Amino acid sequence: MTKNQEHKSFSELKRILIIGSGGRENSIAWALSKNKSIEQIFVYPGNGGTDEFEKCICLNPTSKDEKTIILECQKKDINLVIIGPEVPLAQGWANRMRDKGLTVFGPCKEGAQLEASKDWAKSLMIENNIPTAKYWTTNSKEEALTILDKFKQPLVIKADGLAAGKGVTVCETIEQSEEAIEKAFSGKFGSAGTKVILEEKIEGPEVSIFALCDGKKLIVLPPAQDHKRLLEGDKGPNTGGMGAYAPATLINEQDLEELTELILIPTLEGLRKKSIEYIGVIYAGLMLTADGPKVIEFNCRFGDPECQALMPLMGEEFASVLFSCAKGELEKAPKLKFKNSYSACIVAASKGYPEKPQTGDPIKINSKSNSALQVFHAGTEKDPFGNIITAGGRVLSVVAQGESFDQAFKLAYEKLEQINFDGMHFRKDIGYQVRNISR
Repeated sequence: MTKNQEHKSFSELKRILIIGSGGRENSIAWALSKNKSIEQIFVYPGNGGTDEFEKCICLNPTSKDEKTIILECQKKDINLVIIGPEVPLAQGWANRMRDKGLTVFGPCKEGAQLEASKDWAKSLMIENNIPTAKYWTTNSKEEALTILDKFKQPLVIKADGLAAGKGVTVCETIEQSEEAIEKAFSGKFGSAGTKVILEEKIEGPEVSIFALCDGKKLIVLPPAQDHKRLLEGDKGPNTGGMGAYAPATLINEQDLEELTELILIPTLEGLRKKSIEYIGVIYAGLMLTADGPKVIEFNCRFGDPECQALMPLMGEEFASVLFSCAKGELEKAPKLKFKNSYSACIVAASKGYPEKPQTGDPIKINSKSNSALQVFHAGTEKDPFGNIITAGGRVLSVVAQGESFDQAFKLAYEKLEQINFDGMHFRKDIGYQVRNISR
């Protein structure tokens, strides 16, 4: 394919809708806006910072039901829909949008089970010889306690369904495991906790790898590393993520090729065996154990905050690659180039996060982004006077790039000092694995 043919084949990509309101969607919108051929990017429902980026605007339909969103897509001649969060994917939004003739990047409801049911995902791994930890599934608290008693070691306790990144408890003692089982079956996680996974506790550093899929082929992105715990030193409760960096140095290019053959390709083939055409992101959360890499969990979308760290590394071809995936034509996509840089992301969270985040506080911020520094909004909104206020637990992601991780994190932390809202909290040791800092 010549460059002129390639350009012509993607000339129809002018208007994009991104569904979601978090930092992930904010960063995707920013990255796509760098493509010169794209005219308009709508974000539904978006957040307080959506319209701060060129070409980006919140979609505010008169009614907020799914049918109205589809009608808005048709009315605005949307060429590509990108579904960011896991919940609408698990609810089948991609299915119904495709049924209406829309081009969608995001897996169907059946494929989204990869994240929506940990039990289903574990079965897929076992069926396709994908390495993972030993596990047990139960819908009975009594049975769970019996399994724990027989195993006689602390276990990882996971709600089977979607729990906004908070349904996993990594236990250090048997007593903690008992408490986590009680919590999981207490109704705290709603329907997500009616079935519970008890998993062997494995040890090793974690890394996140992402593949863009068109149902048949895939492209692997640079690896990233997330920081789940709330407090410095990887202490405190699990959160949705307090920061990330990319590319993760835990694995090199050869490792990534091996992981693609060992995990990503068998996963895509396993889905195809179930007659699932998986279009979207396969996100594999891995632990690098002494016995080799093992899958902790799969997700059916970009990780947050890993996405915020990755987006500034994407070349301008990113939009065309997503479009090609959505059309099932990845072989026609231009080669996706990655910037030779180091990217650091730090999350600023609200007071009370993750249990009871405080909202409604004004945010003092100079959020202008540049080529090496970005402020991605997440839990923000505008008050009636147009002022930006807090509206969620993870409020902002400050992202910076540099010639080294030390340089990137220095820039990001300097920017954080210019941001303020009541009870603002962030970890000061994000990226400790690759920075010259003492802990």
